[in-house]
Amino acid sequence: MTELRAEPALKPERPQFSSGPTVKFPGWSLDKLQTESLGRSHRSAYAKGRLKYAIDLSRELLGVPDDYLVGIMPASDTGALECAMWTMLGAGPATVAAWESFGNVWIQDAVKQLKLKDLQVLDADYGEIPDLHSIPQENDVVFTWNGTTSGAKIPNTDWLAPGRKGITINDATSAVFAQEMEWDKLDATTYSWQKVMGSEAQHGMLILSPKAIERIESYDPEWPLPKLFRLKKGDTINRGIFEGATINTPSLLATEDYIAALEWAKSIGGRKALFERADANAKLVTDWIEATPWLKNMVADPAKRTNTGVCMKFTGDWYEGLSADDQAAVPKKIVKMLEERHVGYDFNGYRDAPPSLRIWCGGTLEQEDIKRLLPWIEWAYESVKAGS
Repeated sequence: MTELRAEPALKPERPQFSSGPTVKFPGWSLDKLQTESLGRSHRSAYAKGRLKYAIDLSRELLGVPDDYLVGIMPASDTGALECAMWTMLGAGPATVAAWESFGNVWIQDAVKQLKLKDLQVLDADYGEIPDLHSIPQENDVVFTWNGTTSGAKIPNTDWLAPGRKGITINDATSAVFAQEMEWDKLDATTYSWQKVMGSEAQHGMLILSPKAIERIESYDPEWPLPKLFRLKKGDTINRGIFEGATINTPSLLATEDYIAALEWAKSIGGRKALFERADANAKLVTDWIEATPWLKNMVADPAKRTNTGVCMKFTGDWYEGLSADDQAAVPKKIVKMLEERHVGYDFNGYRDAPPSLRIWCGGTLEQEDIKRLLPWIEWAYESVKAGS
């Protein structure tokens, strides 16, 4: 009988490895949040100023062009992305491309809710990317820059021609602040506070190019728009939304938490520093996967691998000899064992993905915590295997 290795000696200091909401920035604590806005009307000059500050900091850190609008939306990335779809699609042919769970939600929106008449659907299995070069340049396109639940990102934007006729709607929620956005090719870009920056949930961001603004002002879709998606005031875009006058009541506590995260990012060197941290974190995990015989990266092509939510599947004779139910139980058992020991929380694969583990590697993670987690996963895997 093979003797099991001893439990590793060191535990991560911060065991949060969830892919959303993600871990807070290093050194975060409640006393770092300003509280003067709490209990105030979000319409007050002070509260609107804080909301505008969050917008301005986001613009600065992301390098958003001056002629683009940046606004705060309700309902997280989903609300921001669906607002873009509901207000801009239907004016011409469209393509929705997906290669994981959330992208498939946008497909269902286009097919079943908006019922777009001239629609191209492109999809691919987890870990793959569909043929984006097959998208006509006159088509509007909805795509996910980085597959949140598959770990697959677009390798480049060569398939988006400069000056293309169609608008591009980009779900960037697990890529922004970790990968450079090519703003000249993006018309509506969305993300949530709770993803890469580790802030509180239920608030999304909508970034619009001049072409997107023109589409919204010149086009009225045939379907009714709920209040939360109404971006126009008369025949022009309501610019107040992009200056801190939100459509509905935001959480000012969540706003202060997001501001604290943005200020931390600025203090360490801005988005370039965040990119470097995410790259280094992801390299730790991807190198470990390559060196571990019973794991494989969910994304076979290195050019398509994310630097945020790195996803891995199991392989090997023992695992592949298990029933489907027993295979699905392996990552659940590993995560449960490490959660009970306060070693690692919430690094299981997404519920609709193949049985897998997913380790968040964004810029708010510390390398040392990832280094400490990996031996524990090896220990837990051996324990599960020995007990089968």
